[in-house]
Amino acid sequence: MRFNFKALFLLASATNGFQVPTISRNNPSLFVTSTGSLSSNLDNSQGINRKITFARSSTLSMSTSTEVSSWGDLTALSNSQPIGAALNNEVEVRKTGKASPHVQSKLRLFASDEKPKITLYRDHAGWCPYCQKTMLLIEEKEVPINIELVPMRSYGDKPAEFMRMVPGGILPAITVEKENGQKQVITESSVIMELLDQWHPESEGYKPMLPADDDNDGWNKYNRLSRLERELFSWWCTFMFRPEGPKMSVPGFMGMITGKKGPEMSGSMTGFLDCMEKVDKELASTKGPWFFDKDYPTMIDFVYISHVERMLASCAYWKGLNLRDEEMKKKFPALNKWLDAFDKRECFLAFKSDYYTHVKDIPPQYGPSYNGGFEDQRATFAKTIDGTDGKSWVLPLPFDDPIQPLYKGPPLPLRALKAAGIEADSDGTYQNSDPETMTRACRQMAGWKLSGNGSNVAKFAARGGKNGAKNPRKPFGAELADPYAEPDRDIIPYVDSALRVVAEGLLSEAASEDEHIAFLQSLENKLRAAVPSQYTDDVMASLAYLRDRVGVPRDLPLASGRQLRAHLNWAIRAL
Repeated sequence: MRFNFKALFLLASATNGFQVPTISRNNPSLFVTSTGSLSSNLDNSQGINRKITFARSSTLSMSTSTEVSSWGDLTALSNSQPIGAALNNEVEVRKTGKASPHVQSKLRLFASDEKPKITLYRDHAGWCPYCQKTMLLIEEKEVPINIELVPMRSYGDKPAEFMRMVPGGILPAITVEKENGQKQVITESSVIMELLDQWHPESEGYKPMLPADDDNDGWNKYNRLSRLERELFSWWCTFMFRPEGPKMSVPGFMGMITGKKGPEMSGSMTGFLDCMEKVDKELASTKGPWFFDKDYPTMIDFVYISHVERMLASCAYWKGLNLRDEEMKKKFPALNKWLDAFDKRECFLAFKSDYYTHVKDIPPQYGPSYNGGFEDQRATFAKTIDGTDGKSWVLPLPFDDPIQPLYKGPPLPLRALKAAGIEADSDGTYQNSDPETMTRACRQMAGWKLSGNGSNVAKFAARGGKNGAKNPRKPFGAELADPYAEPDRDIIPYVDSALRVVAEGLLSEAASEDEHIAFLQSLENKLRAAVPSQYTDDVMASLAYLRDRVGVPRDLPLASGRQLRAHLNWAIRAL
């Protein structure tokens, strides 16, 4: 490698545990949901009904005892399951730097066996788009690197050591160890990405991420695409973070597709969609799905995807505009093929957020968004995204999400899917996977996460009690960020018991969803018996507190996180 210096939920601290910001004060992993319960990598949901089962074999075993299983027993059960065993193995391999991509990785070695001289500092929760694009380049190019996780200002205080090194606190940042042992600090994602590409050239076996120095046409195209990305970002900011203004009928938009008069749209929506059409044409000009004629994404793809991902969430939630529905696939076919191609890459799953997480992390970073656009669809989409529709976070869940496609690519880490016996379809998607097998795998991954650090999760969730979440310290920009809040200590034992019943349900081996629901129903008496009546309201509030602070991807991928949210809602409903 050549160096040219010109240039919450409480997810995983232990092998299969959650990280708890309440214990690690600046850990943001519990701040990413919207309405009320779960924490870390899961989103929140409001409705809850359906039950859970605890069985060691594929035969459903109804629970009649009111004795709540210990965290040790639950962890042992999870470890005995193929999903849990595979995820435990992945955690161990991750320590060596050789595992699959993961948002909590601290070391990436790929094919190298040498200690990296570069350290990347990126945000802990996976909120920062500039950190995301940098990590995607590192994963695709397979750059050996150390990684340190640092909170963003919107959800925690940055460590003093990092602030001494990077006085402005900007993320991402890298340090490069020189031959004399000193370290050079470099900030700005675009500079970091260009340097990483330069320092790891094609001649040494690395994929090039930028055009060759003598490729004038390639550089002209790259610069044109970079300007277009800034134009798209500008239109998105205008559309999202300013009042829209009057609406006018735009016959050329949907009319070409439906043959009907186009919908009324504001000037900012029209400008945004017109600019997105330019992006679509650029993508359509290549033979494959990417901006350049490569069989893999390059730096400009990463520059775009980190903000386009946020555009998808914000347009649906605040404007009622779903850029991945059937009408938009006709309007923007190349854009949707590009998104589908990203979804097939495991490294993208590792750093991809869900819409709920984004609508919670966008305002503290960009400012408040304005409701507008297609109002009827907006209200429907918003309730679906934040779980207040009584369906999207309620059991039994639909196999796929109505707005965010779950199976365009791997919904879980490949190692977990393999352990569950789930293989990709011939086109690389998982849309034709057996629903019962997939649902059980997603559910058990959530159970593995919860059971591995359950006691700490219970303490974090207990902030939701009436005597909890009293934060004498400064507030943070993120709506649900409260790293210095204290739990309601009186209810911790009962929150702990309730969560153990939830974990038992998540780890169910039920062969069908109907059997799983029946198993959950058999757990309801155990759940109610575990919570004294005088503490019921506080425990319910604590489960909702946790539910609303589950972050994707920080805590779990969406396909698994939605199971956790829904099972927390089941427990709330049962209580």
